[in-house]
Amino acid sequence: MRENPEKPSRLEAVELTETLRQAALSSYVTAFGTASFAGRDADAPSSLPFSLRELPYAVSIGFRLSDVVMDSLTDRPTRTYQYHYRQVNIFIDQTLLRLLSKIHELGFKGFPVPASQIVDWEANTGHLAHKVVARECGLGWIGRNNLLVSPDYGARMRYGSLFTNMPLEAEKGSQVRGAVEGASGVKGGASGSDRGSDSASGFDVWGCGVCRACARACPASAIGETRESFDLVKCTQMLKQFSKEENIGSMICGLCIKACKGTGSRHASRDRG
Repeated sequence: MRENPEKPSRLEAVELTETLRQAALSSYVTAFGTASFAGRDADAPSSLPFSLRELPYAVSIGFRLSDVVMDSLTDRPTRTYQYHYRQVNIFIDQTLLRLLSKIHELGFKGFPVPASQIVDWEANTGHLAHKVVARECGLGWIGRNNLLVSPDYGARMRYGSLFTNMPLEAEKGSQVRGAVEGASGVKGGASGSDRGSDSASGFDVWGCGVCRACARACPASAIGETRESFDLVKCTQMLKQFSKEENIGSMICGLCIKACKGTGSRHASRDRG
């Protein structure tokens, strides 16, 4: 097991990243990305049993939620959605374990962060925000709804994260199923060549632009004009209310997720404005 691997060559990082991407692809994930958190030790949550100095590279995987399930939601979460949500989290956790096995096989260490393990029930937070890792890995941006938005699938995704000392390419992400890499922000970020637009409407593919679909759908009126104006208290109160009224045992809603279909021309045109 390599405790402190020497600084890798770019070729080695590219090859190891591709090996891991192929392992993820074989597990039928929808999106895969990698990033480096080297030099960002202070960003590691205290609840995790490692430091970013030990495991500086991150992997983010995403799985697309069922359109049939999401489209069935009307004004509240359902037991069907709760079951689907739970099973997707299990799938993500199991897939991260498979990737960890591949990392071990290659002689490195890693830690798969639980997809949905609550560590602070009052704030409804887990070990870390998988959306932030996914953003750093180039899989999308954090939108008005305070969720990771994929250009191709909007917020209709669930994400998981794994940290490792295996050298990986920094900010390398792609949708690996049903999308053209170049239109998905392959290198991540929100500027330069990673931006795109729908030329017919001028709608920015990398960013929420003029879309307000999630704000109109939110039953708590928690979504404002910007990500910074998102009202977490209102959102959390509504989740608690739904959990109690619907007896679903989970702090979930799904309505802004249903509304957010991404900025690709396949989904978003009728929801703009």
